[in-house]
Amino acid sequence: MECTLSKSADDTKLYDAVDMLEGRDAIQRDLDRFERWARANLMESNKAKCKDLHAGRANPKHKYRLGGEWIESSLEKNNLGVLVDEKLNTTWQCMLAVQKANLILGCIKRSMASKLREVILPLYSALVRPHCASVQPKVK
Repeated sequence: MECTLSKSADDTKLYDAVDMLEGRDAIQRDLDRFERWARANLMESNKAKCKDLHAGRANPKHKYRLGGEWIESSLEKNNLGVLVDEKLNTTWQCMLAVQKANLILGCIKRSMASKLREVILPLYSALVRPHCASVQPKVK
């Protein structure tokens, strides 16, 4: 492989910096190698789930094939639980986390008869705070 290939339990990522046609060709060659390797090892890749994320401002947004099928481009990608867009921005994930936390908080407020701190705080800590942890910066 000429490009970087990372493999986890059920996910494979192939990536590289592409600024010239040689970089595009290297990625396509590696995709072809991966397809041949998968076929030889009786592994199937779900081509419908294969997505191409173009990151960076000056990205030429080349199209790639896996097997005989074109890979669909995506505006965002979930990578190990982090939703990242083509500008490597996580704002969308933060908005989704806040929205989910607010929905849970509203549910707690509507369903609890008691508004005592001793009742609400454990529910908030267990149900709402985990969603906010991905939004707040970690303090060392």
